[in-house]
Amino acid sequence: MRNPIHKRMERFETWQHLTFMACLCERMLPNFELFCDVSKRSDQAKIFQNILNLVWEHLTVKGAKINFENQLEKLEEIIPDVNQFDFYGVLPAEDACEGLSELLHAIIAGETLEQAIKLSQLSLSTVATYVEMQQERELNEQELKNTPEIQEELDVQWQIYRLLNECEERDIELILALKNEIRTSGISNIGLKFNQ
Repeated sequence: MRNPIHKRMERFETWQHLTFMACLCERMLPNFELFCDVSKRSDQAKIFQNILNLVWEHLTVKGAKINFENQLEKLEEIIPDVNQFDFYGVLPAEDACEGLSELLHAIIAGETLEQAIKLSQLSLSTVATYVEMQQERELNEQELKNTPEIQEELDVQWQIYRLLNECEERDIELILALKNEIRTSGISNIGLKFNQ
């Protein structure tokens, strides 16, 4: 699904792309946490959270030295195999891991625009899959766009984009505010809330 912000993101600097991606990963985190809770792997949820915390640190702490190749290896060990589970929750959990993997690849390779667009689409497709699962049928693009869930996801992505777009230079306070707002709300891109 095309999101009008993709074209506009071409003007973003690296830190803006990475912050946008970190926000989307933060929104996907509860999906992974809930899956880990149900499948009794709460230690894996902590690993995911720690990796994401390191990304935020990379964005806000000047000169933070973090080995992201090492973090990517840790992440790869906790990606759930969808064939081993017969419940829906494994899909958004796998998407969350894929999203975080895109973010780490973006940091490592320095290719951020393409990864940011990919992650934006991934988050939308997680929501689309969720809506179709709820309605027990496939929906065409127009039907999907009209659902409140997709509307909400597009709105949130647009809101994050707008706040970042207003910055002339890296704004640590804004980055932290975005992180805290999403984390405090604790609501995932498919509307799940995981209470520890």
